[in-house]
Amino acid sequence: MAEHHLPPEPGHHHKGGKGVHADDLKPARRRGYGYYGHDKGSSGLVRTLCFVVLVILLLAGITALVLYLVYRPTSPAFAVNSIAVYSISNVAAPSAGAPSAVAASFQCSLVIRNPSGRASARYDRLTAYVVYRGEAITAPAQLPPLAQDPDSAVVVAPVIGGAGAPPVPVSHDTAAALANDVSYGVVSLRVVLLGRVRFVSGPFRRGWRSMYARCDLLVGVRKGPGVGAAGVPEAPLLGNPSCDVEM
Repeated sequence: MAEHHLPPEPGHHHKGGKGVHADDLKPARRRGYGYYGHDKGSSGLVRTLCFVVLVILLLAGITALVLYLVYRPTSPAFAVNSIAVYSISNVAAPSAGAPSAVAASFQCSLVIRNPSGRASARYDRLTAYVVYRGEAITAPAQLPPLAQDPDSAVVVAPVIGGAGAPPVPVSHDTAAALANDVSYGVVSLRVVLLGRVRFVSGPFRRGWRSMYARCDLLVGVRKGPGVGAAGVPEAPLLGNPSCDVEM
């Protein structure tokens, strides 16, 4: 009679082998591969470019500041050496209601100094006149254009008022005060110089700038014989004349 063999039990089939765990039955995790190396390289390049641009801008700013400090022009300085009084008197009004007028003529010696060591100066449209108590007592006198080298001085001596110039209308109070000061022998005057100036410093050329210079003088006026070849009455400067410049 034939023998029947039964299949082996599961436990005997795995005897001596490793057991199967639940974790082994879980699906394998997929590993993701990113482009982290490429991103880091791009960021480093951008930072390098930004740093280079900042360094260039910083160097350009420092260079511009140094050039500005080296070639920066300084406002011109004015001084009055002397003044000659050719005439100064009131003109009688033609009628009681007409304004008073003053006939005056001066020659003023002005020293214009350019203190800038690297910038030359160009002056144009220069006009000079004399003021007494806030009112002009001479007609404006035109001066020729001037060119001035760096760190130099030039002397101009314009005749302000001149012969044949018409009298200048002034108020009655100003005419009376001027007559009183002339009789006393001391007159406070102001010499005004208007125009425009332009500085040329190295490779830089600046635009024209308006200039307003004023010099306050205390002049001693004496009646009597003149001095010098022109017979000009003495007009000594009393004290130290002061000049201010606005640009």
